[in-house]
Amino acid sequence: MEIQILGSVFLTHESKQYAMASKRVSAVLTVLALTPREPIASDQLVDELWGERRMANARNALHANVGRLRKYLESITGIKGGDLIRTVGSGYLLDVPPETVDAHRFLTLADAGADLVHRDPAAAIERLEQALALWRGPALMDACEGLRCRISAAQLEERRITAYEDLTAAKLAVEAHRVSVTELRQLATEHAGRERLSELLMLALYRDGRQAEALEVFHGARRRLASDLGLEPGRALHRVYQAILQQDEELGEVRQTLAYLTPTS
Repeated sequence: MEIQILGSVFLTHESKQYAMASKRVSAVLTVLALTPREPIASDQLVDELWGERRMANARNALHANVGRLRKYLESITGIKGGDLIRTVGSGYLLDVPPETVDAHRFLTLADAGADLVHRDPAAAIERLEQALALWRGPALMDACEGLRCRISAAQLEERRITAYEDLTAAKLAVEAHRVSVTELRQLATEHAGRERLSELLMLALYRDGRQAEALEVFHGARRRLASDLGLEPGRALHRVYQAILQQDEELGEVRQTLAYLTPTS
């Protein structure tokens, strides 16, 4: 069985996909799937599902939803529901390997790709494309709005952008023609505080023979940073700007492009 939470929640078993019928049951599975094989206290699950709207019989409602989830998982997999969703102390535990959850596979592939960007960009592209292909929509979009889910969703979305940055950097190093300038420009605009996106956009434009546009990206980023945060662009963005301004010969050499890119922190 595979659990998909990077978008709408789905289960996949033996090449068949199964949707979740109940939002509450879906939320229980999502919260447990964030940390497979780690127990989560019932009180924490109640907070995730109902928050400040907690009912007088919230624990009973939680138990009922866990029961429905167990029955549903058993009907799909043939494995006893109580073996998949185990009662541990005063909470519950999803007893499946982390790699069966798409969010965990994404993080593993994204980390592997990031590690390869400067050593083997071609291999990095393969890993990072596999990682990003797992996304089907906003992370945890069918989950509740509890603190754990909100924090996890934000962290996953942040990692998704970083993986895209890593993928773009690797592509600029070996196959710059595959970089979508339009998509990159949109993301740089949406995430104005992420200077690395502006660095990548400037290099992509320069490599495409659009030096004036590349320089304007710097000035635009500078204006936004000053207006929104009262900051000047960082050293890395200045370095790319100066290299483009001086038409540094190394910018035209494919593999040398990586020397101008801010590595993943």
